[in-house]
Amino acid sequence: GEALEVTREVNCVIDFIHGCEDQLQKLKKQKEKGLLYGIPISIKDHINCKGHVSSGGMVKFLGQVKEEDSVIVQVLKSQGAIPFVKTNIPQTMINYDCSNLIFGQTLNPLNHQKSPGGSSGGEGALIAGGGSILGIGSDVAGSIRLPSSFCGLCGLKPTGNRISTSPSTYNNRTFVLAVTGMMGPMARDVDSLALCMKALLCEEMFRLDPTVPPIPFDEEVRLRGNPM
Repeated sequence: GEALEVTREVNCVIDFIHGCEDQLQKLKKQKEKGLLYGIPISIKDHINCKGHVSSGGMVKFLGQVKEEDSVIVQVLKSQGAIPFVKTNIPQTMINYDCSNLIFGQTLNPLNHQKSPGGSSGGEGALIAGGGSILGIGSDVAGSIRLPSSFCGLCGLKPTGNRISTSPSTYNNRTFVLAVTGMMGPMARDVDSLALCMKALLCEEMFRLDPTVPPIPFDEEVRLRGNPM
């Protein structure tokens, strides 16, 4: 409901993920409660969700419905999270604003005359507007950090190859980026980012994507507060 209200104002949601009610029923039957049990999570457009399109803001991808969840979405579900919406991005994602010819312009919920930043602008707008408490964005040259800054949120671009980017629109790129693109969490506070990272860096992710180094989350480093 909240997400609908926010997107009516600022145009940040591009799709509602069907099956999230089934996901909730499934979770209730599970004995093991994951670290993100019952938390609805918003997902940036280009991250594959089964039965949905990853448009990249480009018309040419609109007919390509994905047949499986990307690794990061599978891991979120295994930790009890419920991916519930996909959010808007700029065309091709390499942009500091958030508009494309398919879904239009996303506005900053704090000031409708301003941009929410990009490319994870739909995530920034939805979370800042109160429509989501935790989202997954991605960042090459500021695509998590800029919308987090523009919308007054916290965001993290993890170290390259820390989290699986397979499969997503990243993997369709015909050119190689000098800076590694990385998926990461966006939320209102640092504790939420830490919880999300801890949940993602689990055996399930290392099993699903053996190219990711199997290094678990180090709680002690975070609590010491010293950047290593």
